[in-house]
Amino acid sequence: MDIQTLYNLFQATFQPDPNVRIQAELQLKQLEGTQGALLASMQIIGSEDSVIHVRQAASIYFKNAVKRYWFETESTPAHLKISESDKDAIKGSILQLLASAPQIVRTQLLTVLGTILSNDFPAKYPGYLTQVQSLLQSQDPKIVFVGLLALKEVTRVYKFKVSDREPVDEIIATFFPAIQQIGTGLVSANNVEAAEMLKIIFKCYHHTIQIDLSERLRDNASLVPWGTLFIQMVEKPVPTEGLPTDLEELEKHPWWKAKRWAYQCLNRLYTRYGNPTALTSESKFKPFANSFIVNFAPNILTAYLKQVELWVAKQAWLSPRVLCLMGNFFEESVKDKHIWSMMKPHSETLITHFVFPQLCFTSEDETLWVDDPVEYVHAKIDVLEDFTSPSTAATNFMTVMARYRQNAFMQILALANSVLQKYNESPAEAKNPREKDGALVMIGALAPLILRKKSLSSMMEPFFVNHVFPEFKSQYPFLRARACEMVNQFSDLDFEDSNNVAFAFTSLMENLRDSQLPVKVTAALALRPMIRHEAVCEAMKPHLQFIMHELLAMTNQIDVDTLSEVMDEFVEVFAQDLAPFAVQLCEQLRDTFLRICADMGPSSDGVEAITDRAIDEASDKTMAAMGVLKTMGTLILSLESTPEVLNQLEIALLPVITFTLQNAIIDLFDGVFEIIDSCTFSAKAISANMWGVFELIYKTFKESALDFMEEMLPSLDNYISYGKDVFSTNENVQHIIYDIIESVMKSDRLGENDRVQACKLAESLMLNCRGHVDKYIAPILNLVFHYLAPEEGIQTVEFRIQALEVVMNALYYNAPVTLRLLEENGWTQRFLTVWFTNLDKFSRVHDKKLSIFSLCSILNVPVAQLPPALQSGWPQILNGILTNFEGLPVAQAKRKEMEKLYNIGSDDSDEDSDADSNAGDDSDDDDEEETNALEAALAGDDDVEEEWVDDEEDVYDEGHEYLEYLAQQASKTRAVKTDGGDEEEEEEEDYEDDFGDLEEEIYFESPLDDLDPYIVFREVFTGLQQHNPASYAELTKETTPEQQEYIVQLINVGEVNATAAAEDAAAAAAEV
Repeated sequence: MDIQTLYNLFQATFQPDPNVRIQAELQLKQLEGTQGALLASMQIIGSEDSVIHVRQAASIYFKNAVKRYWFETESTPAHLKISESDKDAIKGSILQLLASAPQIVRTQLLTVLGTILSNDFPAKYPGYLTQVQSLLQSQDPKIVFVGLLALKEVTRVYKFKVSDREPVDEIIATFFPAIQQIGTGLVSANNVEAAEMLKIIFKCYHHTIQIDLSERLRDNASLVPWGTLFIQMVEKPVPTEGLPTDLEELEKHPWWKAKRWAYQCLNRLYTRYGNPTALTSESKFKPFANSFIVNFAPNILTAYLKQVELWVAKQAWLSPRVLCLMGNFFEESVKDKHIWSMMKPHSETLITHFVFPQLCFTSEDETLWVDDPVEYVHAKIDVLEDFTSPSTAATNFMTVMARYRQNAFMQILALANSVLQKYNESPAEAKNPREKDGALVMIGALAPLILRKKSLSSMMEPFFVNHVFPEFKSQYPFLRARACEMVNQFSDLDFEDSNNVAFAFTSLMENLRDSQLPVKVTAALALRPMIRHEAVCEAMKPHLQFIMHELLAMTNQIDVDTLSEVMDEFVEVFAQDLAPFAVQLCEQLRDTFLRICADMGPSSDGVEAITDRAIDEASDKTMAAMGVLKTMGTLILSLESTPEVLNQLEIALLPVITFTLQNAIIDLFDGVFEIIDSCTFSAKAISANMWGVFELIYKTFKESALDFMEEMLPSLDNYISYGKDVFSTNENVQHIIYDIIESVMKSDRLGENDRVQACKLAESLMLNCRGHVDKYIAPILNLVFHYLAPEEGIQTVEFRIQALEVVMNALYYNAPVTLRLLEENGWTQRFLTVWFTNLDKFSRVHDKKLSIFSLCSILNVPVAQLPPALQSGWPQILNGILTNFEGLPVAQAKRKEMEKLYNIGSDDSDEDSDADSNAGDDSDDDDEEETNALEAALAGDDDVEEEWVDDEEDVYDEGHEYLEYLAQQASKTRAVKTDGGDEEEEEEEDYEDDFGDLEEEIYFESPLDDLDPYIVFREVFTGLQQHNPASYAELTKETTPEQQEYIVQLINVGEVNATAAAEDAAAAAAEV
């Protein structure tokens, strides 16, 4: 490879002439895979004679090539694969290159090193650790710095790696004592270079403890010096020389980054491994935690409290990230009795001076509100959980204290009350609105706790009248927003005075018209829970068009998925009231959706352009688009009874469907397929427009949606079910469905769940197109028996049952042909064995009906056409039918129970619940007390103790008992596997018993729903008796008296049902 040519190309990429740049980039693209190109790039990067921007361009080219082609896959073109000789040369010189490279180039090279290590270390990079050790032993600090970078990259490989962690022990044993000593020597220094090295040392440590804490690091010989180093870093005053004055820049300063990583290491040690209340009794870290909580955690708490004291006194600045980490540590410290006993004397100070100031509306908040209200909403209102926000961490710390420690709860309420009283009593010029906001934030965060105590919740109505309602008209926009937020947080509060509910609703409507976006958003979010009030619900109806208009306008202004949830709720509750302008609403939703998608833009291949902020913004837009899709789907389903409106909605939504599928916006496929499902299901017919969509679905499936079979199935089933007239005559659409089935069944990248969906699609095709898809029966059976024929071909119960049902459907479709195909391919005996062995797994109503109909179809086959295996086992066919009939009433009862579960407010459900309760009278008294306590707590009974625990007791998180149970079960399982033998087989059988039954699909519809199995059995059985007595005699020769009596009962039921069906049909005909 000619280095000078390559150098010139890199230089040309910085030319101002775009034509020159593009030509150079194209030539570089063509050089990918050229032998020696990467090595030549390394020479350019390492040459001090090279211009810096050329070295940078070469490093980016080098990084991208390594990232794309170092790890080879089957799809990697042969000419782009990096040769083994080039790989060895790169690995042999990458660390030397790092040592000589300037910072702007080193960043790219570290990415290269990380890629190589993640793929090759340790097996294909055996000499790496020796090279790192050589760098760290240098007397040149710059070389030592590179050694630390190299060590950091190899520890990063194991940061989230659960298995194959053996090299970590070698890394810790070889390097950690040395880098700890280096860190101890640096912590007293004041230069920036020392801070950079300390940061890397701390990151190395943190990488190794993210998933596991090795025995070596648990040992006091390691823990004490490392812990001492971390605390020294926490307590070290940051050198003031050269510090930036801008707070954002200050947080990025190397010393503050180093401090942050020291805090993160201490927090990880405590929260993951050192807090006994967070561990199960089976945890291998339990002994370590019991020692850590007594001997080391108190030192961390003392150091943190000292930093808080300095911060409160304004003698020290703490970065937002450090404040957040402190809040996280304090939150965990509430739970352990030893640490809480140390923290309790400081709780009031922490509440007043650490938590409260962080909850008040700050000048930074105001700046963000004014300069970028959209970002303010994202940062402060539409927050799922911000793990880096100091105010979020402070809120969590406060709520955990309030929940579990009664004294702290009372201190919080006392502080909030004091601030609010002071605000009310002060003259206008002395009122502090920021402090009032903080007090309301505190009360709002405690809403779930307050509402569970009747003694407190009864005081909240006058509290709202005195402290919240006045702020709806506040001169301060942030207090107007806070008033709306408080109504939302206390949405479960029952106001005794209906005028107060009316006032709250009227005020929210006024704030929905506010000029400030954050106020409008909080008002909109608060309106949603107000729907539960019947009077408010009626009062909303005249304003629905305005409310929906405002919601859409805000969604167009800001991508907040919670606003879509509000719209979705309004559409669902007020469907009939929205019907007159449903089409207009749908068109507005469509336009909003398309606008969001347009803002999302095409994905970029340029790694350099992708930032965390860009990723967050793209995620926000995707979530918002999903929310709008859901609202449109709800609107369609809510107007199912208005076909003339549905047709217009379908037309309005076509651009949404086509845009998403044609542009392959994969993140939105799920929502769009739901829209297609809603359109076709609600209309119960396939329009010309939707047939066009069908073609687009197939094209999308072939190009980018192979992995979305489960999401596509409901729509495809609707096309077959409601477009069966077309499917029965159009070979093209039949072929499309078969090709989808075949593609899924044959794909190596899909699993059994996807093949289950393909089987369901094959079932829909055969059930809905009986007599019209003969040519696909044999190919479909071939696909299924590829998995069904081998002994171990299928792993899951669901796939086994669904594969069997494909064959059963084929029997129901055409039993003689199917039996012939089974026999010709040698599948008969295997199929019958698997079928009858798994009869108990056919637990759903559809399963049992299909089994009965397919067995009855076999009974109709002339004996001469039966395979030998069936002729010899002819009586077993009848036994199979009777077995399915015996389980049918149970399956039907289970289905009805599930239907009741989806019918909220059913009286029958209440009765069943009572019956279930009565059935458990013989349970232990303790269990009864727990149940009564739970019921009372849910009802808000005053007799129920709050969750406060004694200060001398530990606090365990929700779900701790369940985790403890899982740990014990895992321990038992390990013991069983160690012992082996019959117990392991019994465990597997128990697993089958527990998880073998398939859940009833209550929304599943098929042509079998309208068929009565009793009538079908009666017709087939009596017909066989009358027209083929020999076959009948062979069939019934082994029946017991009980079976004979049961058969008579079945025939009688069939006769009664047939008579009733005939009468219903006659009555319907008479009405017409």
